[in-house]
Amino acid sequence: MLLDDLYRRVIMDHYKNPRNRGTLDHDVITINLNNPTCGDRITLQMQIEDGVIQSAKFDGEGCSISISSASMMTDAVKGKTVKEALEIADRFSKMMQGELQEFEYEDIEALSGVNKFPARIKCATLAWNAMKKGTTNSTSS
Repeated sequence: MLLDDLYRRVIMDHYKNPRNRGTLDHDVITINLNNPTCGDRITLQMQIEDGVIQSAKFDGEGCSISISSASMMTDAVKGKTVKEALEIADRFSKMMQGELQEFEYEDIEALSGVNKFPARIKCATLAWNAMKKGTTNSTSS
């Protein structure tokens, strides 16, 4: 039970104090996604130079799972190559399917219980899908 409480605290901390919330004002990739099922929406901006995600910020509205996941994702991918970021996203996707995963940025593991609530998986994956879409469409600008 203590682990569940810790995970709840981590999720609520990212929800109440999201990291990297805001906008970037330089040459960026911008991706807008929404989850029509629950109304979550995100605008993700990334600055990618020489194949490395230099900066990532998000804005939007959503539930605690959606916002905290966006906060965690932006923290996890900053400074990573596009390839590394996509590998993290792949592991996150596997975690949402119930596979145990470990992450360098451990806060992500707080979302592991989301897989028990299928309707919430789309909330948790929204920001990750935006990042995948943005990095897939980028050309190491």
